[in-house]
Amino acid sequence: MPLEVKHLSHTYAKGEPEETQALADVSFTVEDGEFLAIIGHTGSGKSTLLQHLDGLLRPDAGSITIHGTVITDPKTPKVEIRRRIGLVFQYPEYQLFEETVSEDVAFGPKNLGIEGEALTQRVDHALRLTGLDPDTIGDKSPFELSGGQKRRVAIAGVLAMKPDLMILDEPTAGLDPQARQELLSVIGRIHKEEGNITILVSHNMDDVARMADKVLVMDQGRAVMFGTPREVFSRGEELEGIGLGVPGVTALIRGLNRKGYHLPEELLDREQAAEAIAAAVQPMPNVPDAQGQRKG
Repeated sequence: MPLEVKHLSHTYAKGEPEETQALADVSFTVEDGEFLAIIGHTGSGKSTLLQHLDGLLRPDAGSITIHGTVITDPKTPKVEIRRRIGLVFQYPEYQLFEETVSEDVAFGPKNLGIEGEALTQRVDHALRLTGLDPDTIGDKSPFELSGGQKRRVAIAGVLAMKPDLMILDEPTAGLDPQARQELLSVIGRIHKEEGNITILVSHNMDDVARMADKVLVMDQGRAVMFGTPREVFSRGEELEGIGLGVPGVTALIRGLNRKGYHLPEELLDREQAAEAIAAAVQPMPNVPDAQGQRKG
């Protein structure tokens, strides 16, 4: 499997009074080119899982394999993990530190030994993928840019390392609605063009439903659901029971069904849902109304 997580477990402060099991026997697989969304309330284990996927933590038990490389094996060199995995932290603009945009994007691949024209091509390609023009922005200080542009530069810095797996932890947090939508479009385009595995952590169920191929639901350190968005969001009551919501379309359909309609709750596409709702609420032709008049 391109990404295989098997029986992953991790306990903080083991043997001490504040001992906490953050991950408990977590297993899932993601195929090449798939977009995985991870959802869960605060304290569900999402952040600990990401740190294992990026090689920042070693598990107490279990393994993570990416394209045949077991990154949880202590013998696996850190540089090999950095080659395969790119992590964009929440508020990634705090990762920026170089004097110019181009230097910042080049930092990662330089550490991998990329130099000269190959390095320039990587930087230019990464910036263009994020919707930034290296000719006009490359020599600027990253700190002169808008919040949305800073995040694109941070993402470009990860892209320039050409990872097999790209992880984005709440990448739109704190952005205004326009910048948020622009960044999500950029992320979707990057995933389509690069064809790598993308993992998105998000609290926005509409974004998850629209972008993900698979959804992993975490609760109390366990993977309690894993499947397509339709499969996961069809279990709305279970999600609400662990403190999560459903996409707006799903919530609307469930509300109409409680009023007596019979709409398919697995609908996630807004246009398809609108058509189904319009058909369901449309009055039937030639049916007498309350005053005995025929309609249609």
